[in-house]
Amino acid sequence: MGSLGEELRFEILKARVVSARSHHPSFDVPLPVLAYIAKTVTHNGRDLEGALNRLLAHNKLTGQSVTLEMAEREVRDLIRPQEPKRVKIEDIQRVVARQYNVSRSDLLSSRRTANVVRPRQVAMYLAKTLTLRSLPEIGRRFGGRDHTTVLHAVRKIEGLVGNDMALAEEIEILKRQLQE
Repeated sequence: MGSLGEELRFEILKARVVSARSHHPSFDVPLPVLAYIAKTVTHNGRDLEGALNRLLAHNKLTGQSVTLEMAEREVRDLIRPQEPKRVKIEDIQRVVARQYNVSRSDLLSSRRTANVVRPRQVAMYLAKTLTLRSLPEIGRRFGGRDHTTVLHAVRKIEGLVGNDMALAEEIEILKRQLQE
């Protein structure tokens, strides 16, 4: 699957547009459109080529310049549906507990020691960002806490992630583990 990185796909697309222009001087693809295709058309180089050929064909047939709306329509069927993996709250609790070396029951307990509070907040934050669960429901699943506690945790972590690179990195690692 994603053996080509997004940056590489973007560079390939830019090069393809340049070579297409030697035959079709009026063909132009705005950078946001290239970025969109590089981000969403991920299986292989052939599909990148296919996506560009469609834009070119559409451009030649209609004389319309390439826009993001047009690109979204034209390449819709090349985009592999990114079915986000259903992440469960107990998986989040398990993975976070392991990462921070605390037990899952610590996360659900009322203990307020620093070594438990931060992982608990991280777990609540991940529950809010990776699942469709409501704040009250997340609170219930974390030892019957109030939804305001969950909201506080989410805001706290959001605030920290902006300034604390180590924490931001930890959270990315946890997200990757959960979404594998």
